[in-house]
Amino acid sequence: MVRILVISDIHGNYPALQAVAEHADIRSCDYILNCGDSTVYAPFPNQVLHWLGRHNVISILGNTDCKVIKLLKGENFKKPGKKTKRVMYTHTAETLTRKNRLFLTGMSPEKRLKIKKRRIAMFHGSPEKHTEFLFATTPERRFQELAAQSRADIIVTGHSHTPYYKHIAETHFINPGSVGRMFDGTAQASFAILTLDRHTTHVQLYRCDYDIEAVVTELANEGLPNIYAEMYRKGKKLN
Repeated sequence: MVRILVISDIHGNYPALQAVAEHADIRSCDYILNCGDSTVYAPFPNQVLHWLGRHNVISILGNTDCKVIKLLKGENFKKPGKKTKRVMYTHTAETLTRKNRLFLTGMSPEKRLKIKKRRIAMFHGSPEKHTEFLFATTPERRFQELAAQSRADIIVTGHSHTPYYKHIAETHFINPGSVGRMFDGTAQASFAILTLDRHTTHVQLYRCDYDIEAVVTELANEGLPNIYAEMYRKGKKLN
């Protein structure tokens, strides 16, 4: 049997990542899969990236990560346009150590691997588009289309911050939700455990508490917009 921790959308929230690692008991996990947006919004990007590297996490880039990379290359981007959002990107880019800059820029936007004879495909948004939002309420026909395109037994995505598990057209779709920035009004971290044995594929979704005040305190220490403290406490997107 193979036990896999599936995570996404950490968004620089190291206290939440630590809580997930403890609740998932990563010592019993054979693999950790991370579907991107590891940086931006919470003020711990270096700790998050260091943790991903130290634990040999199989990671891909999310859309926020790609914008940070643009800034690291001296380029710019149009969206988000709000100052309270853009400062979170510039702060991340300015804060990253040289080692973590190299680590982030070395990630790819998608990955394919085989575990226990299952073809697993990792995307941030969807197999078709890096920024497509897939929700639990997305029509089944859309999942059928993506299953036909992907040629994978298991498709793991993030981006929508919405946890779900679906088995459609002989394909398992997993979105573990967001480790670091859920929007559903519950201020908890979200993750999934994927268990594979010779004949079965089992997915369990989880939520866990974490030290939100540690994030709030560091936001204040870094002089970042107060609205993010409220968002983390409420588990809602307010800007």
